[in-house]
Amino acid sequence: MRAFTKETSGVVAIPGVNCDTDQIIPGRFLKADRAQGYGQFLFHDIRRRDADGELDPRFPLNKPGADQATILLVEDNFGCGSSREGAVYALVDHGIRALIGPSFGDIFYNNALKNGLVPVRLPVELCDALEDHLTRFPEAQVTVDLEAERIVLPGNFGTHPVQIDPFAREGILRGLDEIEMTLTYKEQIQAFESARIASHPWLGR
Repeated sequence: MRAFTKETSGVVAIPGVNCDTDQIIPGRFLKADRAQGYGQFLFHDIRRRDADGELDPRFPLNKPGADQATILLVEDNFGCGSSREGAVYALVDHGIRALIGPSFGDIFYNNALKNGLVPVRLPVELCDALEDHLTRFPEAQVTVDLEAERIVLPGNFGTHPVQIDPFAREGILRGLDEIEMTLTYKEQIQAFESARIASHPWLGR
């Protein structure tokens, strides 16, 4: 997992309330080899004129320069639907580091944290105002500072807290998944096991 401390980027607004995981990556692509990257399948069907056709230039992620953005602004209940972790893989492999939205599907939200993708919840009114600002000022940038636990918005929208689970935050800051985080306590775990066996020798039989 790639460590995340602070990311400053332009923002692409993805339309659609209840954008589910099948829209993020259609199920038929989940058989593909992850080593080849799932980024090529991100929003595959909704960013095309038809399921297998050419890219639709009206879709925000297809516009010039949009592929340089590492932050997406999404609408309410983003990532709902099935529990497929491939939806997060597609975003991460495309180079997306953070998402801003009013709410996220619960399983998707937790999958994001486990893969170093930072989901930032902001009030829906603020997200709507930010989208309008980006329409008028497409070059505007946002900074997600996980180390300082804040997001800095453009214009007069100010600075807002970024609140995620402390354990998940530490792992993302260090670029470690849950297993790797656990292994950082290897010496303490071994010491506990040795002491436990010494005080309860029957456990080792």
